[in-house]
Amino acid sequence: MMKDSLSKAERTRRYIIEKTAPVFNTKGYAGTSLGDLTQATGLTKGSIYGNFTNKDEVALAAFDYNFEKVTAYLKTRILAKENAIDRLLAYPMVYRDFLKIPFLQPGCPILNTSTEADDTHPELRAKAAEALAFWKRSVENQVKRGIERKEIKADTNPAGFAVILCSLIEGAVMQAKVTGKSGDLRIAMNFLEKMIRDMAY
Repeated sequence: MMKDSLSKAERTRRYIIEKTAPVFNTKGYAGTSLGDLTQATGLTKGSIYGNFTNKDEVALAAFDYNFEKVTAYLKTRILAKENAIDRLLAYPMVYRDFLKIPFLQPGCPILNTSTEADDTHPELRAKAAEALAFWKRSVENQVKRGIERKEIKADTNPAGFAVILCSLIEGAVMQAKVTGKSGDLRIAMNFLEKMIRDMAY
């Protein structure tokens, strides 16, 4: 039987990140207090700050965790398909029902973080910008792959499509979060689905 290769300190850090990540994504950086962190983890202030320098360090690690969780969820559904159009259709399929997916209910970590940290927290803003750039590149690469495989029309602009897809999803998610209703979200995702299908070779 293999032993866990993580040290006790590393396991504690991971535990703190896993427990506080949903809190930061729901309440935001400014809205999350030390009391929220101790309540979420069941640990004392000393235990938390014995593993992290400050709240900033916990928040940055929590953002990475939240973004990686969303990315992994999408990646599983994208790579389950071979055709580029089917892969891109994973986006409207997932986000059409995001209010029903427990860890997605607080919203997209990129949107949540960027709207709060645009001027107040440069490091978090940089994390959100980096994550958005990664997302756009991933979409671009799927489109380029589809063009090469003659599954997507050759005149499709990969970078332009990536911008539109991200904008549609983020805007629709924001509206669904504000209203608590999925009607506008479904309209936007149906539009995105049609747009993707129209790109088929």
